[in-house]
Amino acid sequence: MTRHIEIRKNTYLDSVSLMSMSTKANAVEGVTQALLGMATPMNKEVLLNVGVEDASIDAAKPSDLMIVIDADDDAIETAIQAVDDILARKNKTSGGPAEIRYRTLDGAFAEVPDSNLVLISVNGAFAAREARKALNAGKHVMIFSDNVSVEDEFALKTLAHENGLLVMGPDCGTAIINGVGLAFSNAVRRGSIGIVGASGTGSQEVSVRIHDFGGGVSQLIGTGGRDLSTEIGGISMIDGINALDADPETAVIVIVSKPPAEDVAEKVLAVAGAASKPVFVTFLGSDRTDSGYDNVTMVQGTKPLAIAAVVASGIDESTLDKHPLNIPLVEEVRAKLAPEQKYIRGLFCGGTLCDEAMFTALDKYDNVYSNIQKDPAYKTGATDASREHTFLDMGDDDFTNGRPHPMIDPSLRLQRLVQEADDPEVGVIAMDFVLGFGAHEDPVGVTIPAIAEAKAKAAARGQHLEILGYVLGTDIDTPAFDAQVAQLEAAGVTIASSSTNLGLLAREFVAKGDN
Repeated sequence: MTRHIEIRKNTYLDSVSLMSMSTKANAVEGVTQALLGMATPMNKEVLLNVGVEDASIDAAKPSDLMIVIDADDDAIETAIQAVDDILARKNKTSGGPAEIRYRTLDGAFAEVPDSNLVLISVNGAFAAREARKALNAGKHVMIFSDNVSVEDEFALKTLAHENGLLVMGPDCGTAIINGVGLAFSNAVRRGSIGIVGASGTGSQEVSVRIHDFGGGVSQLIGTGGRDLSTEIGGISMIDGINALDADPETAVIVIVSKPPAEDVAEKVLAVAGAASKPVFVTFLGSDRTDSGYDNVTMVQGTKPLAIAAVVASGIDESTLDKHPLNIPLVEEVRAKLAPEQKYIRGLFCGGTLCDEAMFTALDKYDNVYSNIQKDPAYKTGATDASREHTFLDMGDDDFTNGRPHPMIDPSLRLQRLVQEADDPEVGVIAMDFVLGFGAHEDPVGVTIPAIAEAKAKAAARGQHLEILGYVLGTDIDTPAFDAQVAQLEAAGVTIASSSTNLGLLAREFVAKGDN
């Protein structure tokens, strides 16, 4: 094997682009490992942890691009050229104004003074500084970057609120503003339903279900996952609700969140209750059914939330195909599983999708483990072996530290899928496949070989292993939704029609007579 190390001085690429390009570079024939990243202290430490040491890396500055390629001796030159081609395609421009590259925010503001929103995707150590520049220039901000301190987040959101601006993030994975998708997002029709979400894939799921049920989205405002914590106090969620209430294109407001702090939930509901429009709320994991306000309806689950919103927007409920749970399918799968196959393993790219499936299982089972469990007795780490019912959010920081998000690079999840198939007590492996802007170009296709290997392992010991998949996407997304589903079905995967149904099916498939 040969190692090639190259430092490109003053060559900045954002983290989303680097994750996508790293995935493509690792797929080049003959490449054992390809690492592309800015020369930040954190990225240098990641390289050191995987055994990459070099004086040129030590000397590199945060504005420099690091390229590390490990490849077969006879393939190294081809690999280097392939990575160069990947980088060249990224840098190629068509001359349009959206393709112009600026070295600083000040330079961009001088050239495009009428811009009103800045998307920040830099190392978290620098994200707050850049966000503050944008806010001081009177711009709204979306911070895709993670690893921003709680103190910086609070300060930025307070500054934005005081100046009539909005901060989405940090660690904000999705937004749709005036029909334009930002970060990870899906192609959905425009309409009268506004979404504000403290959960990335939860917001995506609700937008996709709204589209599926015939409705449309006016705006999708992400807040970042910590916004409803006691430390932040729901600043962006509250500002988002007020913005949608003032938006003439929005007739119905939807709120979706992972479990919020109780004091912040009360504050958010009070603001929603003062809105002039109907508001529908899902706090995943909460059993609250009464908001205390006439215009605010609490809804359990993302699919019911979308149904309630589209009906309120004027769509005839009797015309909706609500995808009811397939009870005959449940009985069919139960009959295929051996008595000892009583556990679910969930391997998720989307944190909210993992949450929804986990909370559905918790309605029936006590022995549910996860890296996002609130109960420390049932919390598991990224490197821990699964036990009993285990649901993993593989997009969590524990899994993505120094690695691309699994929606871009699913390789770690593929390894885990094959590993879970070794446990003879596993009956169901549940997985999501997220389509759309920013995600992997063929998330199903790259997973099919691992699915086949996992099923073959179970078959070799005389068992049926049920793979349950959910494709989050619309009929106008890329890659094509129908083609992705067809690939899964051809591989023997059972398809859930929504995140809500995925959790219900997984739970019921393994239910035994004594449950």
